Amino acid sequence: MIFSVVLFSLFVNINQVYSQERYMLTMTLEEVTETAKEQSQAAMLAKHNFLINYWQFRSYKATLLPSLNLNASLGQYNRSLQALRNSETGEYNYVTNNNLSNSLSLSIDQNIALTGGRISLITSLNRIDQFSPIDNILYNSQPVKINYSQPIKAYNSLKWDKIIEPKYYERAKRNYLESMEQINITAVNLFFKVLSDRINLEMAQQTLESTTLQLEIAQERYEIGTITKNDVLSLNHKLLNAQLDISDKQLSLEMSMLNLRTFLGFNDNVEISLVIPEEIPNLQIDHEEVYARSIENSSYILGNEIQLLNSEKEVARAKSTNGLQANFFAIFGLTQRGDTFSGAYKNPMDQEVLGLSLSLPILDWGMGKGKVKLAQSRVEVVKTEVEQSMVEYRQNVLIKVMQFNKLDVQCKISLQADSIARLSYNIANERFKNGTISLLELNSAQNEMRSSASRYISDLSNYWQNYFTIRKLSLYDYIRDKEVTADFNKLTDN
Repeated sequence: MIFSVVLFSLFVNINQVYSQERYMLTMTLEEVTETAKEQSQAAMLAKHNFLINYWQFRSYKATLLPSLNLNASLGQYNRSLQALRNSETGEYNYVTNNNLSNSLSLSIDQNIALTGGRISLITSLNRIDQFSPIDNILYNSQPVKINYSQPIKAYNSLKWDKIIEPKYYERAKRNYLESMEQINITAVNLFFKVLSDRINLEMAQQTLESTTLQLEIAQERYEIGTITKNDVLSLNHKLLNAQLDISDKQLSLEMSMLNLRTFLGFNDNVEISLVIPEEIPNLQIDHEEVYARSIENSSYILGNEIQLLNSEKEVARAKSTNGLQANFFAIFGLTQRGDTFSGAYKNPMDQEVLGLSLSLPILDWGMGKGKVKLAQSRVEVVKTEVEQSMVEYRQNVLIKVMQFNKLDVQCKISLQADSIARLSYNIANERFKNGTISLLELNSAQNEMRSSASRYISDLSNYWQNYFTIRKLSLYDYIRDKEVTADFNKLTDN
């Protein structure tokens, strides 16, 4: 049935431009929530927010893989005067430089997350066409060259990214699932707002009908002297208020229906008839189970972990910039030059370069140490804040579950109260017609009926909103007894 509702909604949206015919769609609460998750703007926003995090994670993964890079510098023509110094006399002389240079290199580069180093395998070729003062061509080749650079005691961003980025992506998944549950909560709220307004309108219409009949009876009794003129005037006043009340309730219903229709992604040609849930699941939830599942599944816990890791990362960054800095580099390969292309690759010579660069601040007035202490203090602040928020979080979970577990009985009682109030009003109405009760007693019965009807819808709304709130906290479907999941491969079109 839910699938058919979604297909129907797609059909309506496709054909809305070509037809002004109105469609009537009867929907249950489950169909409303499923339709909202399929086609609402909130669902699209949640999807694209997830995709942003997905592509960010893909970009991070790419930094751990080898990259193939092509670099070229083509057609660089240089005609200029250059100052050259005579090594024997020390005199400078300007000579004409007239050449065309081209270079091409292909490299495979790999970052090393464990150490923070980088290794590259490179092959390159350079050609210089000299036009003056002599005309010649010179090639320089590097058939194979291996570069390795290794910072020592430096901040290793790849190491920290390897720890934190997967957690960011996992949090993005949980945020998406929680967004879907928030859509359920919003849909429930809009669903029962429409039902509440519909019940209020029905009650107002019933009040108008009964008041009209009561006024006719009261006028007959006034003529025979069994009731006072004040009672007749009171009913006239009540009749006018009932007419005004209907107008207000109609406007409220139209507005709430428009909000629901817009949220579900339907156009104005769709009329929705909602079905009041006949029963609620006989469900009692253990708050310790909810709390344990929320610890395991919620984005909140992951957010705390990420916050702590980020603060610890800043400590590592501060320590890496304090004191001695060193960088080791090494180059191994082959090289050759020649007047021809083939000659540049004939009998290549070895090339080896090794080096270690050092940097040590002699006097920094304690700035490096201060940065480390500051970062460490922030770690302690974050730990304290996380511990405090966890206490509040656990308390919030406990309150939500306690409220939910009481709503089952509350809904059943309010349903019985609604039935009794309706029956009581019907009896009071008959007794008023027979003249055995006063207008005041009839009005009291009518008000009780309206209050009971509204209370029942309100309790149902609270029940389902609390249920989906608990689902959002723990990402667990307690009715079907399974995890709340999504097809993330489908979301990313993989």
